[in-house]
Amino acid sequence: MIVSGEDRRTDRPVDGRAELDNRSPIAVTEVRRSRTKSRGGIPRWLFKTFSPIGLIALWQVLSSVGVLDRATLASPAQIFDTALQMWQQGRLQDAVAVSTQRVLVGLALGLLAAVVLATLAGLFRRGEDLIDAPMQMLRTVPVIGLIPLLIIWFGIGEEPKVILIALAVTFPLYLNIYGGIRNVDANLMEAARTLGLGWFAQVRHVVLPAAMPSALVGLRYSLGSAWLALVFGETINATSGIGYEMNTAREFFQTDVIVVCLVLYAVLGLLADFIVRTLERTVLAWRPAFRGS
Repeated sequence: MIVSGEDRRTDRPVDGRAELDNRSPIAVTEVRRSRTKSRGGIPRWLFKTFSPIGLIALWQVLSSVGVLDRATLASPAQIFDTALQMWQQGRLQDAVAVSTQRVLVGLALGLLAAVVLATLAGLFRRGEDLIDAPMQMLRTVPVIGLIPLLIIWFGIGEEPKVILIALAVTFPLYLNIYGGIRNVDANLMEAARTLGLGWFAQVRHVVLPAAMPSALVGLRYSLGSAWLALVFGETINATSGIGYEMNTAREFFQTDVIVVCLVLYAVLGLLADFIVRTLERTVLAWRPAFRGS
């Protein structure tokens, strides 16, 4: 059987473009993230408020029926009235301003020390030999136990309070930054060298992005440690701040003022954590992460 050239062209195309044209297009499914609503259709921010509101309501009911003695623990309504009075007197604003200033100064000092030390220890072997061993020993010492020495060395002014906060910030932040640098994939560093990137370019484009998630986790933990250290630091002959208001209220058995101060610590800590989480979503927008089912 003889097949003509026309039949050959009909049965077998010269190139594959005809076959590609006849293929059906690939369906693309758009993946959307649900950020505001849970499975039941209730907004997440509203769902998160159920348990705190329920606990406060239970607290108020127990105080109203006399299960909780108001002399031992003030009711939420009494605490709200006390907070309103302190706000009108200006005591609340002054205390928050002074305590926030202490935390910011201590956080800046601790952040600077942790970044410098962790960078030197993480990028250089000599730096690790000189820095990491002393840091690992010092981090096991309770920071609160250093208060007597800080008073002897720096007196009872603002210095021991700020240094105590700085120490509480330095160690967890150092560990996370150092671990983030040392956990960078060696294959990525080799690929960067193969592409001709210099040392500074490798640090900027490979080490810094890879270590950033761990560093931000350390920053969140350090902020919590900073507010915790502030509670102890403001017991050192403080004449202003949230801790001063709490110590004064303790002497007069004012449980409502004590609870107001505790709520202030909690709110300021949550606000700082929210700021860092917002920064994390902005800086790490390139990194897809599991957000729960």
